[in-house]
Amino acid sequence: MAKVDLRLDWCSHAAAKYAVEHWHYSKTMPCGKNIYVGVWENKTFIGVVVFGTGAAPQASSPYKLKRQQVCELVRVSLREHISPVSKVVAVALRFLKKKCPLLRIVISYADPEQDHRGVIYQAGNWVYTGKSKAQPECLVNGQVIHKRTMFARFGSVAGISKSKITFKLKYLMPLDSAMREQIEPLRQPYPKRAGSETGDTSDDQSEEGGSTPTPALQLKT
Repeated sequence: MAKVDLRLDWCSHAAAKYAVEHWHYSKTMPCGKNIYVGVWENKTFIGVVVFGTGAAPQASSPYKLKRQQVCELVRVSLREHISPVSKVVAVALRFLKKKCPLLRIVISYADPEQDHRGVIYQAGNWVYTGKSKAQPECLVNGQVIHKRTMFARFGSVAGISKSKITFKLKYLMPLDSAMREQIEPLRQPYPKRAGSETGDTSDDQSEEGGSTPTPALQLKT
């Protein structure tokens, strides 16, 4: 296999928006305050890793942390690529930690409704803590949208149809040794795909590819 020049750097909101809308199954940018780590292979822009405040304002409470010490990995959006996604995420986490030294933990969720089991988190040794609280989301033109996103857009969810009750698979990444020690007792066995004896961590690639970006997004680091 030819050597791949994988490079990550901060990117613009416009570049991140393009990547999410074209290469992420949700097709929507997360609401709240976000930062964007762009991803390039062989000097071609292939996507983005987005960290943000997330959808749960009390996410820090179970870990006895302040709100600014916790963030969420809210999108990993890549077109067709060669590098393992777990490697991309690991480098993006180093960028995050350097930019935000007060952070102590990153939370992320895998969506079983999309047949995701958290492959990239398992490959990166994240701590799996089980299922999130089951709840319905908003349903707009057949698309499932988080209630907080709907509030941000329209100020209310009154009259909005609700999806069936669903849950997510919750993963944690500690950013220091003390936090690792604190959350390690929460670790549960990694979830497996049906019929799998060993889990699904070998399939360390994103779930979907995409088309080539516009020339304006053929960015170089």
